[in-house]
Amino acid sequence: TSDSFLECFRNNLLDINVDPRPYGTHSFRRGGCQFLHTVRGWSFRKICDWGGWAENFDNPGTIFKYLLSWNDNPAEAREHYMNPNRPGCDPCYSCGRTCHCG
Repeated sequence: TSDSFLECFRNNLLDINVDPRPYGTHSFRRGGCQFLHTVRGWSFRKICDWGGWAENFDNPGTIFKYLLSWNDNPAEAREHYMNPNRPGCDPCYSCGRTCHCG
């Protein structure tokens, strides 16, 4: 269940001395949608069905908020996604850092 996953995830964060309170499961849903579309080649309709959104595909905006973000950079190399030493970026308008947050 999502509750048991969240408990395990937060325990993993505690294991590496990271405060788990600010973290939930929503990022995994967004990352899952992006993975299913870009890597697995799933159609938007299939992802909506999987996620339980827009059974009649009457509100496709829901899926796009999971696939696209204001801070996505399609030109960024895939190997930089989780690289803490990757090249800097413009400051985030939300937090002011160049941390690639989102």
